Amino acid sequence: MDNKRLLLAIIASIGILLVFETVFNKPAREAQRAQQQQAAQLAQPAPTPGPAGPLRTPTDAAPAAGTPREPAARLPVEGPRVQGTLNLRGARLDDLVLRDYRETTDPNSPLVRLFAPREGSAPYYAQWGWTAADGRTPVPGNDTDWQAEGGRLAPGNPLTLRWDNGQGQVFEIVLALDENYMVTAEQRVRNTGEQPVQLLPWARIRRESTPPTQGFYILHEGFVGVLDGRLREMTYKAAKEEAGKRSGLAFEQETSGGWSGFTDKYWLAALTPVDQSARLRASYRAVPEAGPHGQEDRWQVDFAPPAPMEVTPGATGGGQALRLFAGAKEVHLLDAYASRLGIPDFDKAIDFGWFYFLTKPFFFALDWLFKLFGNFGIAILVFTLALKAAFFPLANKAYKSMARMKVLGPKMQEIRERHKEDPAKAQAEMMALYRTEKVNPASGCLPIVIQIPVFFALYKVLFVTIEMRHAPFFGWIRDLSAPDPTNLFNLFGLIPYDPMQLSHYLHMPAWALIMGVTMFLQQKLNPAPPDPIQAKVFQYMPIIFTFMLASFPAGLVIYWSWNNLLSIAQQWYIMRLDAQRKGKAVAPAPSKG
Repeated sequence: MDNKRLLLAIIASIGILLVFETVFNKPAREAQRAQQQQAAQLAQPAPTPGPAGPLRTPTDAAPAAGTPREPAARLPVEGPRVQGTLNLRGARLDDLVLRDYRETTDPNSPLVRLFAPREGSAPYYAQWGWTAADGRTPVPGNDTDWQAEGGRLAPGNPLTLRWDNGQGQVFEIVLALDENYMVTAEQRVRNTGEQPVQLLPWARIRRESTPPTQGFYILHEGFVGVLDGRLREMTYKAAKEEAGKRSGLAFEQETSGGWSGFTDKYWLAALTPVDQSARLRASYRAVPEAGPHGQEDRWQVDFAPPAPMEVTPGATGGGQALRLFAGAKEVHLLDAYASRLGIPDFDKAIDFGWFYFLTKPFFFALDWLFKLFGNFGIAILVFTLALKAAFFPLANKAYKSMARMKVLGPKMQEIRERHKEDPAKAQAEMMALYRTEKVNPASGCLPIVIQIPVFFALYKVLFVTIEMRHAPFFGWIRDLSAPDPTNLFNLFGLIPYDPMQLSHYLHMPAWALIMGVTMFLQQKLNPAPPDPIQAKVFQYMPIIFTFMLASFPAGLVIYWSWNNLLSIAQQWYIMRLDAQRKGKAVAPAPSKG
């Protein structure tokens, strides 16, 4: 029975990697093809949006065809880490790129674009506005041209947008940008009229096309937020299904503080109140609308007070103060915002997953080592060495147990032969033998079992943290978060063609081969399992793991290869100590004569 448990543990380890390949990597390849198709469509005309405001007003319908309009005025947005423009028509921040990040490892590739205007092929923007709860007060809409004071939006240079409805109400939005990715927006209304007005201020983040996603089950992309202390995630597919039942409303919750928005693999756009004790209503929306290619999906996150606000004559009110984060999901930056601004669990915008308690500490350790050595690849090697030292006592115990099992092999085979017709009795006698010899047959697989959560946690760090994005190692590895680009099937670039065009299975990079060889050498140092089935499984494991890890991030394969080399050195050391102990045990006593 214990041999079966050991075999199951090994098969489970292989099964986990098979799941990664078939469930996770296949969708990723499909997502990559979808991204390539979308890139080919960038030059196509923008879709025509339809009505879907945060409260179904103001209308999002485009002006009627043939209606002449002057081009919308824009003001520059200039920060140390962002640049773009603010659209004064509709009070939209719809043009924003990130100065620190490029699309590829090529230093001349385009900067990463986060927000894009409605005139483009993938509109994505933040907007501030009001709804007239009294049904009579004119409020600004998508076609409203705001007046601006301030010239540009930059750190230390706030910008005030102003619009007079001509009936005694003046609407204002005061925008301020910090040194990173946070915009603070204060909405307010001055009522100089003779009647009180009832208004509902709102802010929203809106995507007017469905973005391409990585397609990994272990990576959440879509709606995300922490509301009343609880993480609320919803994929685009789930939001569409839920919104179909409730006229476009996928999720809604009244909350004290919190935050919500859209998350991509590395980027985040999210709203959060300045006053984290304020009661607000947060909503996720998915609205299908008619476009040039048929029904197209529109996605929206919005914040609004739970009830309209009344602004009496001569008073200023009817507003709210929210912050907009639009940038890269850097761990230290999100933690700093969470601490300084009181944003709850802001780091959960990064999908650290079930092993959060391991993944985030692993990231901090690797980040500290990176700052020490200046290379994330070196950081991975040093970190693995530290893990190996921590697990050395367990490995030593496992090796001793495997050596004892090898010694007991003949006795175990004798028991099996003696009780061929009675497996239960054979198992009982072997259990008695284990107790007599003080051997645990499962201890040999403990290092493998313990390594599984470490493997997952490190995989998460490499996969989801932007700090690992485009991080080089040495030689041909220019991005530790991407697969090794070399390939055995074109002789590592000597033959000028890409075998992956024929099949994605024709990818066998250099580091995967190094990993397979080191795993094979490690097994040669291990005592052979006494059970022939186990021996066969162990024999094929290096081949299976080599193919499974071929498309994994290079940093993970480097970790595994280095771990194997350390295991070889560790086992050689343990074998040497064991041989020395045996030599001392059989050495003759010195003569007295």
